[in-house]
Amino acid sequence: ERERERERERERERERERKRERKRERGREREEEREKERQRKRGREIERERERKRDRERERKRDRERKREEERGRERERKRKREREEERERGRERERKRDCVSEWERKSLV
Repeated sequence: ERERERERERERERERERKRERKRERGREREEEREKERQRKRGREIERERERKRDRERERKRDRERKREEERGRERERKRKREREEERERGRERERKRDCVSEWERKSLV
């Protein structure tokens, strides 16, 4: 009887040990899953940061291009203004020459 009781006690102890082992195993699995989730989250964060960096670079590139285009527009406007001024100056010069010729013709007729 005592032997059977000791055997039952040993069996109960083995069962308790199996339960403790299953509990430890579930804990390890949960921790591994949490770690995998942390890794996935970190990967998503890294990808979002890369995307933000690409967006910022595209924005800077657009800004640089827009500024270059604005500068080209200002340069074209300066060139047109310079050409108009030069044309007006040539017109004034022609007018002075005509006036001089007219003056000379008038004097020569006298």
